[in-house]
Amino acid sequence: MAKLYFYYSAMNAGKTTLLLQSAHNYRERGMNPLLFTPALDDRYKVGVIRSRIGLEADAVAFSREDDLFECVQERLPGQNIHCVLVDEAQFLTRDQVFQLTEVVDRLNIPALCFGLRTDFQGELFEGSRYLLAWADQLEELKTICHTGKKATMVVRVDDQGYAMREGSQVEIGGNERYVSVSRKEFKNVFYAGKQVRLVDPLEARPKEGGEEQEEIWGQGEMGSE
Repeated sequence: MAKLYFYYSAMNAGKTTLLLQSAHNYRERGMNPLLFTPALDDRYKVGVIRSRIGLEADAVAFSREDDLFECVQERLPGQNIHCVLVDEAQFLTRDQVFQLTEVVDRLNIPALCFGLRTDFQGELFEGSRYLLAWADQLEELKTICHTGKKATMVVRVDDQGYAMREGSQVEIGGNERYVSVSRKEFKNVFYAGKQVRLVDPLEARPKEGGEEQEEIWGQGEMGSE
């Protein structure tokens, strides 16, 4: 049985890298994945999925008005599709998440969606809300906060490292303005006005407040059908 998967995390947890690796794994086995990416994501080129480590692949660019079920169905006669992969899935609409459930339930094609769970204000994105509600399988991809705890949320910061509390939910580009933090640190930064301490990746990370650093487990093996 095909399933709808939602792989979610804070930023910089390797979601796009994992998507591209999954697409490679399907192709390596002689299977044909169909990749989708939001048309509004034009950081590199519309219709291209690119990871921070330089991997990239062409994809179908979709807008909020597109019917993803119809898009998959119309390609089936000339293209045997074995899997659907969706990057930046938080930008899906409610209807498009439903359409992906139709891809799974009516066409028996697994759909793997990768995206953020919450925005810079701690609110669920529309696509993430319905993926959390309707996906057959949820998988959290782990990343770490500068405090040493697991990062589960994202803040948007200004040039001085202070959280921005207002603004559009969608802001393409400017990844350096977003910082992945733990829930506790999100409250300190977003509500209490604490300045984010940006840490160089090679810098030793001292424990704060005597708290033990949480163990961050590996991603594990992705299931596929």
